[in-house]
Amino acid sequence: TLAAAARRVSVVVALVALAMAIGVVGTVVPLVPGLALVWAAALAYGLIEGFGTTGTVAFSLVTVFAITGALAGWVVPARVAGAAGAARSSILLGVAAAIVGFFVLPVVGLPVGGVAGVYAGELQRTRDGAAAWRATRATIAGFGLATLVQFVLALAMTATWVVWVLSA
Repeated sequence: TLAAAARRVSVVVALVALAMAIGVVGTVVPLVPGLALVWAAALAYGLIEGFGTTGTVAFSLVTVFAITGALAGWVVPARVAGAAGAARSSILLGVAAAIVGFFVLPVVGLPVGGVAGVYAGELQRTRDGAAAWRATRATIAGFGLATLVQFVLALAMTATWVVWVLSA
């Protein structure tokens, strides 16, 4: 019946909205894969309720936002560190240490590993603790900026989904 279908849609919308809210929080508090969760929730909504023309456009936009946010998570800290004088080798060491850190220290290992890697690389390269710390501070600022970008994009993804739901 129509009432049963409306209840089912309401449950789906509520569950997707909850998953998206958790994902948005996950961009700031690294307990869950923030952007990936928001994207997966939008995908689930489309698979359950159907995409249609509006949904296809909306989901495409959500996907572009997600990819942009994921890239920002890597590119922004590297660019900011590079602008502060960090060598490419130090940045690459930071990336490698971030990957290792992600697996060694769940939740905080990614940024901690990245920062430690940049500091270690710069300290070895320059033999100057102050210069290494400047590059490290810039890297921390880069991670903060990347987090802000990802948070804003997660909100844009969620807003795009809301428009999709309201126009269906």
